[in-house]
Formats: sequence, C-alpha cells, structure tokens
Amino acid sequence: MNVLTIASRELRSNFTTAVGWLVLCGWLFLTGLFWVLMVQNYVLQGQQVAFDPYGGAQMNLTDWLFVPFFGNCAIVLIMVVPLLSMRVFAEEVKQRTLELLMTSPVTTAEIVLGKFLGQLAFVGVMLAGTLQFPLGLLQWATPDPGALVGGYLALGLVSASLLSLGMLMSSLTSNQIVAALLTFAGSLALVVVSWGSSDPNDWFAQVSLVTHMNDLLRGAVRLSDVTWYVAFTAFFLFATLQRMESFRWR
Repeated sequence: MNVLTIASRELRSNFTTAVGWLVLCGWLFLTGLFWVLMVQNYVLQGQQVAFDPYGGAQMNLTDWLFVPFFGNCAIVLIMVVPLLSMRVFAEEVKQRTLELLMTSPVTTAEIVLGKFLGQLAFVGVMLAGTLQFPLGLLQWATPDPGALVGGYLALGLVSASLLSLGMLMSSLTSNQIVAALLTFAGSLALVVVSWGSSDPNDWFAQVSLVTHMNDLLRGAVRLSDVTWYVAFTAFFLFATLQRMESFRWR
C-alpha cells in the first residue's frame, strides 16, 4: 500500500509541473512528426516499386514502418527520460524534504520502488499516446500484432532501464541539471558502445541498449533480451536503494 501511495503521488506530481507537461507534449510532437514522415516515405517507396514484383514483395509494414518508428521512439526516450528522473531525489535533497521522507513510516525499498513505479506509469501514459498512430492503419492495412506488441514491450523495457539509471544519478546530486546530464551521458554511452562492433555477440554489443531491441522490434520476444533489461533495471534500482540507505546512517 505504501508503494502505491508513493507511486500515485509521484505520478500526479508530473501533471502539476511544467516539466511533466513539456516532456509529454514534446514526446507526442516528435513521435507524431516521425510517424508522418515515415508513412510518407513508405507510401513513396511503395509507389516506386509498384511495378516491381520482387521489390514490392519485400515491402512490409514491420520492416519499413514499425521498426524504424519504434527505433526512433527509443532515441527520443533517451532524451526525455532523464528530464523525468532528474527530479526524483535531487529535488527532495534541494528542498530538504528528504529527511522528512526518510523518517516517515515507510522503508527505503518502498520509497525507491514507489518513485520508480510512479515515473514508469507516466511513461506508460506517454506510450499510450502513440497508440493512435499504428491503430490508425487498421482501416487500410493489417499490421502484424506481434511487431506492435514487441515494439511497445521494447520501449517499456528501455524506459524502465533508463529510469533506474536516472534515479541513481538523481540520488547522487542535489542539482537536477547535473542529474539529467549524467543520465543522458550514461544512456548515450550504452547506445554508442556497440557502434564499433561488427559481431553482435561480443561484449560491446551485449551491453548496448540497442542490441537487445532488434529482435523485439520485429515481434520476436527472446527471454535473453527481456532478462537483460530486467537485470539492468534491478541492478540500478538496488544501487539506488543502497545510496538512499546511506542517508539513514548520516
């Protein structure tokens, strides 16, 4: 019950601050823009291969529309999630309300989990706002449901991973801007670490956020990919928990 109370408070706080609304509006604007541009590109490519039986047979909504769209959404998440996580603990420290929170009749684990679930619920609202794009295709085409489920599952797992990383950074400083920059830098490093690797099975590729998204975006849900995101999230939540526990012993 304490976890849900904290999560509800954290979710509502995003709708009472300018940052929350700016993130939501910016997210919907960018994803909407990407969707329009990609649909236009898909139609253009379809017109060019209309009389090519081989090229036309290779075109499908999953590879030509959904995979690039969800991939671009993941990049946008790398930019907006740090803005959500930056204030989780940094604001508490700056306003000197952390001591009150830590001395309240709740455990540190409930505080960390509650704040995490509250921010994750807000990301869920953001993702729900994009459902109108693929669902709008139902009157003209039949999208692969597996690609849609895999795409949104991938975005949800990436969001959870980035939030857990951002919460740790937020607990390390009282400056929200510093927390956001540290989270963005860490997230970007987890993306570019695989750029210099040609083997998808080597260490650099395996620690990258992008590598584990590839199959999910095509509707192929592999346990190893899901486990990687869950383990990543659990590790940084545990690190955040240990950091917050240190405040009780000061």
